Amino acid sequence: MPRYEFRCRSCGDTFEVSRPMAQSSDPAACPAGHEDTVKLLSTVAVGGTSQGAAPAPAPGGGGGGCCGGGCCG
Repeated sequence: MPRYEFRCRSCGDTFEVSRPMAQSSDPAACPAGHEDTVKLLSTVAVGGTSQGAAPAPAPGGGGGGCCGGGCCG
């Protein structure tokens, strides 16, 4: 189940709530009981490798794309 991070505007506490994605935008009370909270934007880091996945091209390795493949000036 996804975890969403919230910050309380009253006390400044940051906390996480686990809930289904369908309820991701529902309000959440802080652990101290305050109702004035805001959902924070979170970055997701996905790591690991899949078997058979191609490795990422090295920076400046000429693997295509602009500036990496020589199409820029």
